[in-house]
Amino acid sequence: MDAFFASVEQRDNPELRGKPVIVGGCGSRGVVATASYEARRFGVRSAMSATEAKRRCPHGIFLPCDHRRYAQVSRQIRQIMDDFSPLVEPLSLDEAFLDVTGMEWLYPDPVDIARRIKDRISSEVHLTASAGVAPNKFLAKVASDLKKPDGLVVVHPTEIEDFLAPLAVSRLWGVGAVTAKILTDHGIKTIGQLAAVELSRLETWLGNAAAELKQLATGKDNRPVVAEHAPKSVGNEETYEHDIYDPDEVRTQLLRLAVNVAWRLRLLGLTGRTVTVKIRWGSFKTVTRSQTLAEPTCLDEVIYTTAWELTRKAATQEGIRLLGITLSNLTTGSGQCSLFDGDAEKKLAVATAVDKLRAKFGSEVVSRGRLLQAKPPS
Repeated sequence: MDAFFASVEQRDNPELRGKPVIVGGCGSRGVVATASYEARRFGVRSAMSATEAKRRCPHGIFLPCDHRRYAQVSRQIRQIMDDFSPLVEPLSLDEAFLDVTGMEWLYPDPVDIARRIKDRISSEVHLTASAGVAPNKFLAKVASDLKKPDGLVVVHPTEIEDFLAPLAVSRLWGVGAVTAKILTDHGIKTIGQLAAVELSRLETWLGNAAAELKQLATGKDNRPVVAEHAPKSVGNEETYEHDIYDPDEVRTQLLRLAVNVAWRLRLLGLTGRTVTVKIRWGSFKTVTRSQTLAEPTCLDEVIYTTAWELTRKAATQEGIRLLGITLSNLTTGSGQCSLFDGDAEKKLAVATAVDKLRAKFGSEVVSRGRLLQAKPPS
């Protein structure tokens, strides 16, 4: 998807269209999740600090992330993809691989599939997507990024070398700032130059990473498209603009996190037994505390109560800069969903009904009293 979070915000609020919208980065300690293309013209990029984003684009419109809404749109897009291939591997809310092998019985050309998916996303979801069509995952990923927004780039098997040769080495998976500098120091700036270097020389520069980078530089990637990756954990964390000292405010923020984590568990059809709390104090000292429950859960109350007990026991005189809750030791299904309450089945039914209302009418249609009265996290 093209600038997914920002595009959803602009789609749903016409007043934001054509303006530099920056999702995330609300507060001096935040980071940018997505920037609209209008904001990108000023050099704003994902993962940039809020301070730098505001310096580059002082008139930018900063919005908080609404992950529930983005997940809802993502499910619509996924349903469209499922109509074109049984093998869809999601990478994130806004990106996926499709293996269309064998679909030639329905569509004459893989490029036709990409065009149809793009057209349906445009007409049904009212957003734009960019696609890459290629013989393997690596090439398709690179191709999908080259002509955003609303791009479609095709790499035929006979064109792989010419396609990759002029591209910067930073396009290769696994090449970050450190690796890129090592290569640049040796005069290697493009993928074509890297492909021409003997593996033995690369190994002296890059060690064990050399072989894989050499394979990618020559367009080789044998990894299959895997329909689903079972998550090992589900979590949520927040960094606060001002350190939190008030225990009541800590409880409110833990409840906010627990509600988000529980909703995601139910969305994925999962429950978890191990609750882990992450706490970062004002001094930047970070601790984690975990508790494994007797029964798996996907209920807000159970997660919140456990998280609060773990946090309370770890308390110091310092203010809290960051809080996070993660559920691991996951299983499929609702399980017993209770350690503390015999009415778990009723609570699960209520939670499921609330989930449906939020999916239909928005994330704020139903809220807990404590969260309704509290200010959003800063």
